[in-house]
Amino acid sequence: MVVVQDPVQFPFAGSISRGHADAAWTWVHRDLCADLIAADRIADGTFSAADVEAVMPQILLRMKDGIAAAAADPDKDRRLRATLGSTDARDALPAIMMALRSRALLVKATAFGKALNAITEDAALGTALQSMPLKDQALAALLFHVAMGQVANPSRLVTTIIRISGNATEAAVIRMGFSPVIDAILAHAQNQLFVLQPSGPFADIDLICRSLDRFHRLVRSLTGYIEFARGSRWAMVLAAVTKQVSDRIEPRLRDVVSDLNQAMRRGREGSDRIDEDRMLAAINGVYLLATVRECRDSLALNALFDQAWSQSGQALEVHLQRNLDLIRQNPDDAPTSVRLDAGIKMAEVRFNPEYAETLRRARAAAERRS
Repeated sequence: MVVVQDPVQFPFAGSISRGHADAAWTWVHRDLCADLIAADRIADGTFSAADVEAVMPQILLRMKDGIAAAAADPDKDRRLRATLGSTDARDALPAIMMALRSRALLVKATAFGKALNAITEDAALGTALQSMPLKDQALAALLFHVAMGQVANPSRLVTTIIRISGNATEAAVIRMGFSPVIDAILAHAQNQLFVLQPSGPFADIDLICRSLDRFHRLVRSLTGYIEFARGSRWAMVLAAVTKQVSDRIEPRLRDVVSDLNQAMRRGREGSDRIDEDRMLAAINGVYLLATVRECRDSLALNALFDQAWSQSGQALEVHLQRNLDLIRQNPDDAPTSVRLDAGIKMAEVRFNPEYAETLRRARAAAERRS
């Protein structure tokens, strides 16, 4: 619920990195609670969430004592940092303990986030947001992070808190206690970096496109409405995360036209055959290109996108025409048929369904004449 995947360049009070959570769990079951948590059951994966819940009071008590002992003794604190692997992991322990203590509230926060999607009246949405424990910023940070994972349209939340705050400036939002909402949006935006890491023809392009769309919705909910102070932490995080996401997408955009050309071009020597990996990469690239087009306002890729968009359209039209000519000459040519199928699928994404349907009719007519 509150765990975010590494890399986490910018920490937020309402989220805990996967690395820090794993380090804390190792410390708990190995050093604090070896008598409560059997090492062999951890090793074979049979120690369940229900088993953890049964000993949670003892776990929390021993964690509290362990943190207090480290705080009172520099040598113990140094050993604890070494055990956890970093100072950042040591600093995350209070947030981890709060999340564990608040686990029942976190479940309710998930339901709260889902319920926000069904609220259609702005006044009711404002009342719901103000029902959160805004005076306890640490707890509110956890709850809003969990809730934000369920919110389909974060822009509605932002416009509502602006209306309540009476101003769209950072200072006004902070003054009304809504900092955890902005932090939650930024944390979820940063968390998309984990999904955008995979590469190669077999990367889950649907997942990547959904993640990119989610990133866009989150970022636009802030940049489209909040007036960030120049040089503020929020402005810095936005700029840095936008650059990181753009840097991960850039190499894929650079390969779109090359993959398309190689996948759709007939072999010049020997027997013609389909390069399945290259064809998959080409189709994935066109899907990604269409997604970037919808999300370009939240990315730093305008020049590269414009070039890839224009060149991919030109190349696809040329290859489609060539393969239509080839199918007229030899309607039983299997590789050409496969290329046409793939090309029409890409045309539907790159251009529109009407153009793809026109191509299907042209292909059918060519095959009939032949």
